[in-house]
Amino acid sequence: MVSIRRIIDLRVLLVALALLLSACAQQPAPDERLYRELGEQAGITRIVEGMLLNVAADPRIFRHFHDVDIVRLRDRLIEQFCAESGGPCERGDSVQRISEGLGLSPAGFGALVEDLRASMDAQGVPGPVQSQLLARLAPGRGDVVGR
Repeated sequence: MVSIRRIIDLRVLLVALALLLSACAQQPAPDERLYRELGEQAGITRIVEGMLLNVAADPRIFRHFHDVDIVRLRDRLIEQFCAESGGPCERGDSVQRISEGLGLSPAGFGALVEDLRASMDAQGVPGPVQSQLLARLAPGRGDVVGR
């Protein structure tokens, strides 16, 4: 026969387990945290648009973007940043496809990163969050340089 005390202990355990599971469900996934810290879709859109405005004013690299469909590039970069930061976006074109014809040198790529950082600074994105995004984007460097 099960005692009343045992039933109460079991109920307390079940309530504690339910609270724990509820708390876990409310915490964003580690990958999603970066997406949220970037301001989700709206923040990423502002970051990408700011970066492209910076590129347009950057004498070191603006010529590489002269013949680029800037709206398409904007949309693909938003998708890429969203997906890389753990957001709900699906990655469209590959980085290699997005950067075809740019012909950026390693120095040009560095300028592009500076323009991205300046845009994130303007949006108030903290340095550690910027570094996290750049670390996730870094493997695509080889797909951009010289393309």
